[in-house]
Amino acid sequence: MIRVGTCGFCEGHAKYYRDFDAIEIQWTFYRVVGERTLQRWREEAPENFVFSIKAFQGVTHPSNSPTWRRSNVRPPKGTGFLRPNSEVLHFWRLTLNEASTLGARFILIQLPRSFKESEESFQNAERFFKMAERRNFEIAVELRGWSESGVKRFVREFNVIDVTDPLIRAPLHRGDVNYYRLHGRYEGGRIVYNHAYSDEELERTRRRILDWNRSESFVFFNNSNMCADAKRLKEILGR
Repeated sequence: MIRVGTCGFCEGHAKYYRDFDAIEIQWTFYRVVGERTLQRWREEAPENFVFSIKAFQGVTHPSNSPTWRRSNVRPPKGTGFLRPNSEVLHFWRLTLNEASTLGARFILIQLPRSFKESEESFQNAERFFKMAERRNFEIAVELRGWSESGVKRFVREFNVIDVTDPLIRAPLHRGDVNYYRLHGRYEGGRIVYNHAYSDEELERTRRRILDWNRSESFVFFNNSNMCADAKRLKEILGR
């Protein structure tokens, strides 16, 4: 099974639930989302609709990250980088509670490029995953700027899903589920979100998703043209 959606609601909720069967909630990365809001989203959605939520930035991003400017939480020192301290673990528990309220299947941990491929990062992650409760959620991790060998070691050592762009490389984790994020085009290692995917790019995406498909694949668009591009990919996959 292949499910296609976007990173955040790209249209009105009722229409989105008709057009797509999965979504990655981005707002939970920037802000603490109220319980009533999450409950309403769950109640509005069809029974088999799949939610993924992005872990709050206190788990992944340091207090000097510009992403905190959009937050409704003042960043304490020591946040981010999966540091196994009380602040990071507090924000992880907050994310777990939001995922529970929403009835999410996945929690996405998206780490910044400043989370370098190093033994310190592996040590932080090892202690974090030993201390952090998982409950029944599937954990997906997006590492940026890491070598393939480093990604493979990370996702297999900590038993998480390797989040990748199908136009860049194949997933490196074990397991039955693939999780893809398409951000736009890449220029000199920088992501350009202001991008509409060409027919050729979407056809190449389709072929790779099918070639690498396991039991399930989830494909989330995160570019400026995400709603239209996600619908086009759905059409291509349905041919």
